Amino acid sequence: MAAKRPAYGCRVKLVAESFAWPFRGRRRSTWAAGVLCVLLLPVLFIPLLGYAIAATRAAEQDPSQGPPAWRMSASLLADGFWTALAVLLTLLPFAIAWDPLSSAFFNAGASPTRDAAMSAIYAHVIAFFALALPWGLVALLVLPHATASFAATGKPADLFNLAAAVRGVRRDFAAWNLAAAAIVTGWTIGLACAGLLCVGIVPGIFYAILVSAHAAAALHRSGPNPSAG
Repeated sequence: MAAKRPAYGCRVKLVAESFAWPFRGRRRSTWAAGVLCVLLLPVLFIPLLGYAIAATRAAEQDPSQGPPAWRMSASLLADGFWTALAVLLTLLPFAIAWDPLSSAFFNAGASPTRDAAMSAIYAHVIAFFALALPWGLVALLVLPHATASFAATGKPADLFNLAAAVRGVRRDFAAWNLAAAAIVTGWTIGLACAGLLCVGIVPGIFYAILVSAHAAAALHRSGPNPSAG
């Protein structure tokens, strides 16, 4: 007999807690290490993604404890590697389409200037934003369930099981919708930190990562292995 899912109000509470969860535990070292990884993102993106999985796992097991302490290890780096690969695979089709779409915009005269060099830049920028939205939708559809399942099982195959992720969304759309809303809001708040809150975009990005980790973990807690096929 399948386990009973939490009531809708409980799910809302689980996801709403995502916004406060990054500040639980009062671990200044956690934030210091996270901000450093974001600041040096081109070099430390794998440890950062590995920590995101560790944070998701911690939120699945006991969200009352707040984000876990940083523990650099082979498993954290392996988790980061597999997660980076999964993210890159979602990006790949859109990256391939970027240049052809840019050429289409260039040939259509979408640029406001007649200068060829500037027109090419404008075309690439327009194409980038045109592709950013569909990529974001694909990432929201696939990655929350996939990362929640991977964090729970430790099996890299769960990150690449797109069919299982989609089935998880279809099986409990309300839970996914709440988690996706929390993730989008978390990133909006994080990016807004640059100007609105005068905090800076770097800690804002780390905050968004922690919110996303907790929201994804709520998918795992909303039912028995919801991401499984």
